[in-house]
Parts: sequence; C-alpha cells; structure tokens
Amino acid sequence: MSPIIESAAVVVIGGGPGGSTTATLLAKRGHRVVLLEKETFPRYQIGESLLPSTVHGIGRMLGVTAELEKAAFTVKRGGSFRWGTNPVPWNFLFAVAPELSGPTSTAYQVERMKFDDILLRNAADNGVDVRENSPVTEVVSDDERVRGVRYTDPDGAEHEIRASFVVDASGNRSRVHQNVGGERLYSDFFQNIALFGYFTGGKRLPAPDSGNILCAAFDEGWIWYIPLSDELTSVGVVIAREHAAELQGDQEQAMRGFIDRCAIVKDMLAGATRVTEGVYGEIRTRKDYSYTNSTFHRPGMVLVGDAACFIDPVFSTGVHLATYAGLLAARSINTVLAGENTEERVFAEFEGRYRREYRVFYEFLSAFYDMQGNEESYFWKARKVMNFDASDLEAFVSLVGGVHSGEAAFTDAGRLAGDFRESSGALADAVQKTGAMDTETGDRMHHLFGTPVVREVMAEMNNVQVRGVLGQDARELPLLENGLVPSADGLAWTEAK
Repeated sequence: MSPIIESAAVVVIGGGPGGSTTATLLAKRGHRVVLLEKETFPRYQIGESLLPSTVHGIGRMLGVTAELEKAAFTVKRGGSFRWGTNPVPWNFLFAVAPELSGPTSTAYQVERMKFDDILLRNAADNGVDVRENSPVTEVVSDDERVRGVRYTDPDGAEHEIRASFVVDASGNRSRVHQNVGGERLYSDFFQNIALFGYFTGGKRLPAPDSGNILCAAFDEGWIWYIPLSDELTSVGVVIAREHAAELQGDQEQAMRGFIDRCAIVKDMLAGATRVTEGVYGEIRTRKDYSYTNSTFHRPGMVLVGDAACFIDPVFSTGVHLATYAGLLAARSINTVLAGENTEERVFAEFEGRYRREYRVFYEFLSAFYDMQGNEESYFWKARKVMNFDASDLEAFVSLVGGVHSGEAAFTDAGRLAGDFRESSGALADAVQKTGAMDTETGDRMHHLFGTPVVREVMAEMNNVQVRGVLGQDARELPLLENGLVPSADGLAWTEAK
C-alpha cells in the first residue's frame, strides 16, 4: 500500500527540549511544522538539572515562563562541589552578569517527564502539528538534499511528509543522524558509565543552597545528587569504563557500594530509601556519552541536541546544548525560508556557534577533572588532561572541533594543551580563594568568575538570557569572525551592521 503523502515546511523528529524548542520558534514565524515523536508523553528522561539560559532565555522566548513557575520545580542557585583537594564543599553560583543578578540568576531541578511535556504542549499551542507514537522509518533524500521523511502513525499506516527541512532531534540512540553524513566521534577523555536511580528521604544542603545540585568526587569517579522535590532525589554514579565489571550482577549492591565510598553522599542518603516502584523504580545505566558528529548539517537537514553531540554531565549541559541548538537551528531555517540569506551561510553560523559552545564546555569540564587532587586513583590519573600524548590530543581536537570545521583554534594541539593547563590551574586557584559552601556572590566569588574558562562558559549563556529578558531591545555583536547576528525578534539571522 502506498504511503499517505503530505507536505510541510519543516519536519522535526523528536519531542524533547531540542525538538520542541526548534519547532516552536519556527511556528512563531508562521511556518507549517510537523513534529514526530516515537513515544507518548509524558515519558521518562534523564538530564534533570537546568541552567539559567534555558529557563530565562529560551523559556521566555518559547513563552513557558508561567508554566514553569506553576510547576513548582526546585529552584537552584548553582552547583555545590566536593571536588579537588578541598575537603569542604564549595559553590558555583549563577549570579554572574550584573544585569541578571536577580531572579534570572537561578534555574530549576526538574522532573523531565513534566518539563518535557510542558515544552511539547507549548509547541502544539503555538501551532506545531505534534504527532506522538509516530516513529520515523526513513529519511527521504536524493543527491542534492534531504526532501522529507517517512513515518508510521499509531494505527500502523505509512506516511511520507515532504519538507524543505528535516530537523533530527531524536536523541543519542536514534540512527537518523547518519543521514547527515560524517561520523560520530567519541571522546577518548570522557569514557564513562553512569549508574543512576532515585531516593526518598534524602537530606538537603543548608539553605539557601538546598536546591543546588551536589557533585562529589570519590576514588573511582563522582556522584550527582539532585533534589527534585522535598522528598525525591536523583542520584547517579559516574565511573570509568574500566570499572564496568563491577556493574555486572546486582546493580543495587554496586550502586550502594559506590555511594559508601563517597562520604558526603553516604551521609546525605543516611536514612533514605531507594524508590523501587513506578517510573523511578529502576536503576538505569548510560555509557559512551561524550561524543560529537563530524558534521551537524547537510542541505535540507540539521542535527540538534543529543543527535549532534553530548558531553559529560558534571555541569548539567545536556538540556542547555539541546535548547541552544534548537534556537540556532530555528534562526537558520527561518532565515532561509524567508529568502533572506543562503543555506550555506546561515548553517555555517549554526555550526560555528554550536561547536564553539560545545568546545568551551568541554574545556571547562576538562579543567574540572584536571583539578581533582586524588592522583593515586586510576580514574583521576586517566583523566589528567596533561597526560594526553600526541595521538590523544589529535583525537581530542577532532572531537571538539569537528574534523571538517577548519577552525584554527581546534587544530593546534600544543596550544590547546597549554590552554587547558592554564585553565585548570586558574580554576583550582580560584576555588581555593572562593571558600566554602556558604559563599555569597561577593568579592570571593569574583575569583572564580574572573577565570577565563568560567567567563567564556558564561558568555553566550548570558547572551541568551539577555535576549529572553529584553526581547527586541537586545542587541548582540557577532560571536564569530565575519559572523551573523540575531534579528530584532531573535528568531532569524541578519548581517551585522
């Protein structure tokens, strides 16, 4: 039987934060957008700790600020770290930019089932044709470009949607990304496995930091501790792949064993009970989760979120990178569909900005790992950035830059090694000067925010926040050399004046 043929301006594959963001910002420009999601929402997802740029930047552009407030998610001011040589936990606070030092310097810890559902329903409210339980079976293309997709609806009928653009936001497990070409490059540095579950009755950090994510290092790795509500806590153990054998068999016992080796988390969970029923009732694993595709775009198709890249979760970057990419992709597609610039030009801007954001977070996270003081542990020895040999650095450069990027900053391995050495040293020194967990955003915090690696990490996040808060009053300079700038409404690209 022949498939049912229809057409749209854009097809978005995947209803997570990246897909919903892209679809909504396209629909706001009046385009017909069909979003295909293989599951039925709400559904479980990991990646529960958000950054301010997602909440106050992307969230305001999407129009979900009120819904997020209504959901009463846990408010977080930043992150608390038992990391490096300092035995006392220290804070990383979001109150960096003076113009955003009030309510917009916070973010949320979210149950992704609720958060993702808010974004998907908001997409539908903005005119996106949302179709759940509709898995994509094939990407339709020819030698020139991608032309659309084929999918199966909930009744089993086959459809073909012909579109000017296809956005793959289908996550890390989908193989749809292969239609863009290139290859998926896995990190030689972050080859870790995460083992995670949920607990009730866990302790909270002292106020006002009770909503912070806690990241605590121990010999074999580190643990995240995310307060999702007054009662529910997400706990994940991140270890090197070399320790994978310890996960064979009883995962409950393995997880408890790792928690017992991390004194601060063991204390936080004293008296707590692991959830054993419902959607939060199982212990889950994820591995091989630091990678990037060598290319993010081909004519007619673009990768967004985990379909394009993902990085170690110590700084909660997953949803940020996904929604940021959704914003960049929507700007690029809106510009082409309006006939205001070429596909080649706008997607060079998309890929350049996206890779830059990935690179600065990679450098930041590498500096974090490099400042861990327990050098007797194999896990930390293996992750000392300066232990890279030439071949490791070449692989790393390919990872963060993309083998087709051609950016000079990504092709000088010696310079990159020097930058990392300087970044991790400055970060470790700043942490010592910053002090303990009760640190406020005063003079001591300026040591941390004054380091180049932290300043660069925050720069584009602040741009996104300013755009969300100020809207058409926001004015941005080009981020890339000879690059484009956002239009007045933030939904397209325009040439810099």
